[in-house]
Amino acid sequence: MALDKKTLDELKEKLLKTEKDLEAELKGLGEVPDMGSDVEGEVAEEEADEAEEYSGNLGVKDALKARLQNVKSALREMADDSYGKCKTCGMDIELEVLNVDPESRLCKMCKAK
Repeated sequence: MALDKKTLDELKEKLLKTEKDLEAELKGLGEVPDMGSDVEGEVAEEEADEAEEYSGNLGVKDALKARLQNVKSALREMADDSYGKCKTCGMDIELEVLNVDPESRLCKMCKAK
């Protein structure tokens, strides 16, 4: 099943929006908090809260980065005409799967395994 240009354009638009949203979300999670060496009282509590929030965001950040990589990979595959092929069995990924998850790398059968 070859995807027609209109369908590819729609999927590409979804991927580009997802890419932008993921990049914004990653940026919003922030960087490693700057911990001073000699802090007391309220400042120490604030830094402890920042450290706790940062460590809680690490798993989320890793998941977002992995999804962003899948989105970028799907966009590259669109550019080289290899988009929509299952990375496990090589069969076409069903359109219904791509409509729900345009960065999908697996067909229904391989996802079910």
